[in-house]
Amino acid sequence: MSIGIKLKSFRIHIYFNLFRKIFSQQKMTRQRREVKYFATSENNPPSGIEQAVVFISHILIILTFPLSIFLSLIVLSEYQRAVIFRCGRLRRGGARGPGLVFRIPCVDFCVKVDLRTTSYHVPAQEILTKDHVTISLDAAVYYRIFDPLLAVIQVENVHLATSMLAQATLRNVAGQKHVLELMSEKDAVSMAMAALLKSATAPWGVLVERVEIKDVRLPLQLQRAMAAEAEAIREAKAKVVSAEGELSASKSLKAASDVIAANPVALQLRYLQTLSLISGDQNKNIIFPFPVNLIRQLMIGKCAEPSQGSSSKKRASSNLKDELEINREVDEALEEAYRVLDCKIVKLSQES
Repeated sequence: MSIGIKLKSFRIHIYFNLFRKIFSQQKMTRQRREVKYFATSENNPPSGIEQAVVFISHILIILTFPLSIFLSLIVLSEYQRAVIFRCGRLRRGGARGPGLVFRIPCVDFCVKVDLRTTSYHVPAQEILTKDHVTISLDAAVYYRIFDPLLAVIQVENVHLATSMLAQATLRNVAGQKHVLELMSEKDAVSMAMAALLKSATAPWGVLVERVEIKDVRLPLQLQRAMAAEAEAIREAKAKVVSAEGELSASKSLKAASDVIAANPVALQLRYLQTLSLISGDQNKNIIFPFPVNLIRQLMIGKCAEPSQGSSSKKRASSNLKDELEINREVDEALEEAYRVLDCKIVKLSQES
């Protein structure tokens, strides 16, 4: 009983696999016919001459059995498929492989197809962009064959046709873009190129997986012009930032001056702090700014006392003498102030 049940299950499994294989082959044939440019004769009955030639070939294989095996069997790898033509007609069942494939010598013609992903480097193309600039552009295209029958029947050389189409598509897509778009939006250009290649190579049994723009080479004059433009933009931004910084600093200085002007002692403390800061440096000569106008105004205020009893004529005559005397006294006061300041600085430097 158990053996009978196993045999029945085995038969059901075989019938199921056979039915699934036939259904899948019919489905693939129907899909291929939808995109074929012309109908193949794989389902047509062979002619009498073809049947005779095939029959004679079978007899020769049987007569030369030990040696004919080496000519009749083909080993296909996992990534390879074989499209067999018998007397020029496509054999039923679609592509063969992987594994051992039987063919009749001198009658069957076998074409091997590699299903692995192929990379193609699109050479540099001289392209005129939308803004009338000539650039050099190259790319990389990755594609694979998903239907060996379409790749063999629909196109003479699928790899050559795909490479030529990739070059033409690159020129067409890049010619509709500006230079800045090609440099900043490489992904968008690559995606547009991949979409066009997919729709164009689908009837050939080719699937374009990825397109990458590798390099955009600009003319030397355009590079210099773009560099000068970028440098000018950076300089303008730097000037704007510097002006904003000066504006903020002036506002801060105004606020600090208002705080110092509120209390006269603060100005004296700031003065002493500056002296302490200067004395800490190892300098022999120290230049410290001193408000000369302030001393001049003070000396003029002390010396230029108005005389109410004098006449206007004496004032006009003594005006020049008074001015000279005031200048002389101001110079003496300045010398005395500088001398006192030097003494204080020497004392502070000695103490530190």
